[in-house]
Amino acid sequence: MMVSRSCISLLDLASGDMMNFPPTPRNLPRVITVPGIISDIEDESTSSELNRSLSKPQEKIILVANFLPLNGQKDSESGKWCFSLDEDSLLLQMKDGFSAKANVLYVGSLKIDVDSSKQDEVAQELLEKFNCVPTFLPPEIQKRYYHGFCKQHLWPLFHYMLPMCPEIGNRFDRLLWQAYVSANKVFADKVMEVINPDEDYVWVQDYHLMVLPTFLRRRFNRVKLGFFLHSPFPSSEIYRTLPVRDEILKALLNADLIGFHTFDYARHFLSCCSRMMGLNYESKRGYIGLEYLGRTIYIKILPVGIHMGRLKSALNHCSSAAKALEIQERFQGKRIILGVDDMDIFKGISLKLLALEQLLRQRPDLQGQVVMVQIMNPARSTGKDVQEVKKEVYSTTDRINETFGVPGYNPVILIDHPISFYEKSAYYASAECCIVNAVRDGMNLIPYKYIVCRQGSQIIDDALGVAAETPRTSMLVVSEFIGCSPSLSGAIRVNPWDVDAVADALNLAITMPAVEKRLRHEKHYRYVSSHDVAYWAHSFMQDLERSCKDHYRKRCWGIGFGLNFRIMSLSPSFRKLSVETLVSSYKRTNSRAIFLDYDGTLVPQASIIKTPSPNVISILNDLCDDPSNTVFLVSGRGRDSLSGWFSLCENLGIAAEHGYFMRWSREATWETGRLEVDFDWKWIAEPVMRLYTETTDGSYVETKESALVWHYQDADPDFGSFQAMELLDHLENVLANQPVVVKKGQHIVEVKPQGVTKGFVAEKVLSTLNEGGKSPDFVLCIGDDRSDEDMFESITSVACSSSAPEVFACTVGQKPSKARYYLDDTIDVLTLLQGMAAASNSRWRGSHICSGRLAFFPPGWTDPIVGWLRFKHSAAASALHFLAAKRKLLETLLSVASRGSIEFFFEYRSLFSLPHFTGLWVESMVYIFSWGCQRSSSFPRPKAPRDSRPSIIHRPIPGAPPKLRAHAEHQISATYPASQPPATANPTGV
Repeated sequence: MMVSRSCISLLDLASGDMMNFPPTPRNLPRVITVPGIISDIEDESTSSELNRSLSKPQEKIILVANFLPLNGQKDSESGKWCFSLDEDSLLLQMKDGFSAKANVLYVGSLKIDVDSSKQDEVAQELLEKFNCVPTFLPPEIQKRYYHGFCKQHLWPLFHYMLPMCPEIGNRFDRLLWQAYVSANKVFADKVMEVINPDEDYVWVQDYHLMVLPTFLRRRFNRVKLGFFLHSPFPSSEIYRTLPVRDEILKALLNADLIGFHTFDYARHFLSCCSRMMGLNYESKRGYIGLEYLGRTIYIKILPVGIHMGRLKSALNHCSSAAKALEIQERFQGKRIILGVDDMDIFKGISLKLLALEQLLRQRPDLQGQVVMVQIMNPARSTGKDVQEVKKEVYSTTDRINETFGVPGYNPVILIDHPISFYEKSAYYASAECCIVNAVRDGMNLIPYKYIVCRQGSQIIDDALGVAAETPRTSMLVVSEFIGCSPSLSGAIRVNPWDVDAVADALNLAITMPAVEKRLRHEKHYRYVSSHDVAYWAHSFMQDLERSCKDHYRKRCWGIGFGLNFRIMSLSPSFRKLSVETLVSSYKRTNSRAIFLDYDGTLVPQASIIKTPSPNVISILNDLCDDPSNTVFLVSGRGRDSLSGWFSLCENLGIAAEHGYFMRWSREATWETGRLEVDFDWKWIAEPVMRLYTETTDGSYVETKESALVWHYQDADPDFGSFQAMELLDHLENVLANQPVVVKKGQHIVEVKPQGVTKGFVAEKVLSTLNEGGKSPDFVLCIGDDRSDEDMFESITSVACSSSAPEVFACTVGQKPSKARYYLDDTIDVLTLLQGMAAASNSRWRGSHICSGRLAFFPPGWTDPIVGWLRFKHSAAASALHFLAAKRKLLETLLSVASRGSIEFFFEYRSLFSLPHFTGLWVESMVYIFSWGCQRSSSFPRPKAPRDSRPSIIHRPIPGAPPKLRAHAEHQISATYPASQPPATANPTGV
């Protein structure tokens, strides 16, 4: 296994003038010039602490990217590979933002193919000399991973290009996706070889490695992991077309900090999380946090910068000065418009040329005075689209030069070959205007480089004969669709598709007064020089450390398989409520109070069917039938709905409309929390809600007796949330002088009287029980909404003020809550309640009354018998309880008799020999005989003798005592006279 080791500074390894540039100062300025940037708002002590922690020598920063910051060349004579640092690599330049004592390790692939027999030797050399860990991918995997999935699927999609037909894109290929996952796994394995998960930080770069966080998180639950996306992130409408959208999104959420260049890119990512996974985010003190399974994933918005030292070193090089002088002499008296772009379909080179053509057509006086120098960097990918773009650029250039060119002057100069950094720097310094016209691009640092080079240097100024005190100017025309556009407030922003607008922008740029050019340049230079690559890297690492500071304060569990793996992270005091723990406490107690929410607790929040299932009714009845329990359903729904849905639950207490209406059982009357409430405010609030309903598709208003609720669960998630916040503010203003409160809940905005909360219900029930001498020693409260937090707070205060009863406040779902426990979903809730119901039944089965005899009863008999015994021997049971339990038992015995099992019933007579059962057995037999008479009389019979009563009593019944037969015959004779046999059977009416 490869191990990490210390290495000298990478910058010290370089030689030559190009690398003799001054490092960026460590004390970076704390300024904000771009909206949405996560600022450093901590105090001096916090900042100093972070700087000290980043300077710990034992910490290692592992930078993972597709390519290592190396150039490789094979010696033709010896056949040995020679490597050198790639000075233009962003990965290398990031090191200047870290502490000088930081040990930076690079993990990535090489741009060359190394024979498998030489890979170990090369890997060892790169680790020792450059602190680089190479990932050697098999050629076929490399081709499918990089040139396949990355360049044919992700890169076009992230730049808003959909494969509508084979001519403009490749359809999704599952084999390419598998290669992408395999390659990410190889990268992750290399990181695992060199990481110390307790100390090291891992920073993953760009879309090539978006599923790598899952592999690392699965191996090390508490790995300190950051990810930065250097490309655009598309809108949710575009991203959702990707067949593996869920896998990639969940993989990114395994990082602790996710970075984007602009707020637009971050907003699109957050919108995808909201629409596809139902995740919400919030901003606190400048930091955007996304709550996911108990973890907080932070979002960093900060555009990358350039390396100031690298550019200044190039400007001070003699080669740059010589090239600048050459350019000045070649284009003497002409205004240079510069374009530097990669050769690909999104750079908008052809649109840029069309704008120049339009400008020359509109301004004939500029012919011979304006020249566009277009430098085309080599394409990063190959394909038919690149060749078509190149062909179009050349044909457009030829047409413009033929139309507007004269001997010795061509309006467009194409440079379609690699040129050195010195030459580019000289062109930057010489151009009066720079245009970046990409139709979609990630960051694009060309404008930054242009601004710095226009500031000039002593060597170039001397070569061009420019005085040092000469004011510097620069003009930028940038596309709205590139990442650097928001940070360049002095640039002329254009829509690249609008050729006329781009032509007008070019005209404005070259004709603008020098004073205004100077002011714009100074503003840009201040920003670019202070927000360089070192500032960007330093800021990201600060936020990454801040994001990971709670790793060891929480407990972590890994859940899911494959790419669906994710981490659940919970506070030690916030844990899942187990059935065993609750039932154990339930059995030890004798007076219990149980509070249950309805929507999201007993029925799923997203369920279309809102009525309770038979299983829910059965469970609630089992709990309510226990005389030791006081069960209350506490909901925001109206009392009519709840009373109708739970009409079969005789002993269930219901608190409707958040407790405004209460009743203790089905036969009890409704109590009103506040009798003197004035509802005139409804005339003010309802029209406002109706207005928002008309403008928000999928929303509706629910009118309750005591409240008004605006629902937007079926509306567009983003628009619905936006409208909810607007409605909340609107209602708070118009109802400021009314005795009501306006609250935002889960997909609702509610207006209700002041003081009406679920917490009030819990307090009232508990106080009533205390006053009645039945102080609860067990309190359970389960809910899922913000309104349930009041109940959690109320019952928690009970635990502090009383003799420490068993208190369980439980929320549904992992989220910040005042509850100490959680359950995952409604299925967990019902499982928990079933466990308590079974405990109530088992309590009676195991009591001394039964003496172990219930174990001998047939299946289906025990529950009714237990219910009957429970109320027969309970002082707390009412007569209504007892009769209901007795009726349930008799109906069960009747169902046995209906299957012809009367004789079978007599076989269990001995089980009723206890005094507690004797009366029940006799009464049951009378009940069954009476039903038998009815059944026999309802079928056609042959001609009966004079005594036409049912013959069932004449049949000898084994073990039937004479007194029972006499009692049964008397009951039948009184019920069915011989001359009037019953016409219909009605066993339940006996």
